[in-house]
Amino acid sequence: MTPGQVLCAILLALAIGFGGAWQVQDWRLGERLAEQAGLHKDDLAAISNAAAAQVSTERGKRLAAEQRTTSADQKHFKELSDAQRNQARLRDQLATADVRLSVLIDSADTAGGCNVPTATGAVGVVHAARRAQLDPAHAQRILAITGDGDQGLIALRACQAYVRTITQ
Repeated sequence: MTPGQVLCAILLALAIGFGGAWQVQDWRLGERLAEQAGLHKDDLAAISNAAAAQVSTERGKRLAAEQRTTSADQKHFKELSDAQRNQARLRDQLATADVRLSVLIDSADTAGGCNVPTATGAVGVVHAARRAQLDPAHAQRILAITGDGDQGLIALRACQAYVRTITQ
């Protein structure tokens, strides 16, 4: 064998050795990457499951809050419609003179200039203090003012219930 052939054989052996070592390293690295990919896939699945559970929990909370809000809305709508119905009934009764709006008269008030006798007469069956009836037009205006106040209070309670519902 000539020195060139020996050198070629040595270089060929070295190339085969390096190639084999390179192939072994490639196999080991491939195994590690596959293992890491599997671990990464498991981590992503766990994160995805946790996110799905959180979304489901939040959706349940939102649905419960919507149900409470709907229930409160229905309750306050019923209160408002009942108050409006009662106000309309009182307005009708005042208009037809079925009901009269009156005020108590202070018999001890001498500055008012109203000389109403303090003793109750035998004309009526009411045994209470003296009363003066209001003009129906004034009674209608007073009823409208109190109706607006009732509606405002009902709306305020509805707003407060809504705020309590969404802050829970």
